[in-house]
Amino acid sequence: MNTRTLHDGAVLRAAQPGDEAGILACIQALADYEHEPDAVANTAEMLTASLFGADPRVFTHVVEREGRIVGIAIWFLTYSTWTGRHGIWLEDLFVGEEQRGRGYGKALIASLATECVTRGYSRLEWTVLDWNAPSIAFYRSLGATPMDEWTTQRLVGDDLETLAAHAG
Repeated sequence: MNTRTLHDGAVLRAAQPGDEAGILACIQALADYEHEPDAVANTAEMLTASLFGADPRVFTHVVEREGRIVGIAIWFLTYSTWTGRHGIWLEDLFVGEEQRGRGYGKALIASLATECVTRGYSRLEWTVLDWNAPSIAFYRSLGATPMDEWTTQRLVGDDLETLAAHAG
């Protein structure tokens, strides 16, 4: 991703070593917003390994304003068996509350759309909590459409361990 200066002097760029504390602060702020303040087990060290290790599988674009990370888009690759092409899964999009309305969220999503188009990926996808009306309205304004027939499924904790134990 190319570094881009936004209209107010903020910078949109790929995350780099040294950004971990700012990224983690955004992750925690997102968890707080989503009423899950105690859910974040991630650490700066884990982010270093995930984002900047030998074989990164997760990526982050950041908005930096006045030397501080104020927005993040954390993403990874998906694959569509139907199209035979990769896509991007947007895991987290967050812009600090005091920074909203400056176009940073749109710039972050547009940067991922650019990644898709440039790399020949077929889709950009994410989930949104059904009670998060401001985000849903924002996504609709970008042209995003809901996948009403799909329900996300998840295995975690004991259920994940139990199923894994039965695999062998």
